[in-house]
Amino acid sequence: MTADIIEISRLALHDQVASRLRTMLVEGHIAPGAKLNERELCLQLRVSRTPLREAIKLLAAEGLVDLLPNRGAVAVKLTEADVLNTFEVLAMLEGMSGELAAKRITDEELAEVRALHYEMMACFARRDLSGYYRLNARIHTAINEAAGNPVLSSTYRSINARVQSLRFRTNQNDAKWKHAVEEHEQMIVALAARDAAGLRKVLISHVMRKRDTVLELMRTGQIYPQANTAS
Repeated sequence: MTADIIEISRLALHDQVASRLRTMLVEGHIAPGAKLNERELCLQLRVSRTPLREAIKLLAAEGLVDLLPNRGAVAVKLTEADVLNTFEVLAMLEGMSGELAAKRITDEELAEVRALHYEMMACFARRDLSGYYRLNARIHTAINEAAGNPVLSSTYRSINARVQSLRFRTNQNDAKWKHAVEEHEQMIVALAARDAAGLRKVLISHVMRKRDTVLELMRTGQIYPQANTAS
């Protein structure tokens, strides 16, 4: 019994560390391309190296961290080509998720998505970008899961993870943030109407707009500002 409690506690700590590290990576507290300094992170998170390393392995599997020979763990940093290729696939996955979800979502799942949307809107009203993004991501995941296709869900998670930090930055311009909110309202209307074609269309447009914003930010040096300096 004691061994079981110790194991549960260890796994809970590992999950907590992974959650905090995930937020740091997505919100840019750890810069893209930066090496994850185990000593500093242990002090900052107040944990030993064992749960930290387990958390890093989990985030590497998710695509938020790259494990490089002789460099250790590094926060993922994408090129313009990576962005183009990743968002192209992601838009199709989101579109398919929406199309299937509109046909298969249960009343209970729809009520949950609505509740998340209202919470997200409250964060938008407060200009709480961190809270807004967490709820935003949960809405996209909920739509994906409502599609009822585990292969689609697994593929979506692995592709989406690598661009989470970039998606987070796309709403730091107030006009773009407002437009994203309007698109989310369109998603809720289409989902409630079980409009498969309509939801697919708005989701694809939403993701491609994110792609264009990311590329604009990269090209103007607002993302990866050190990209053109000598290594």
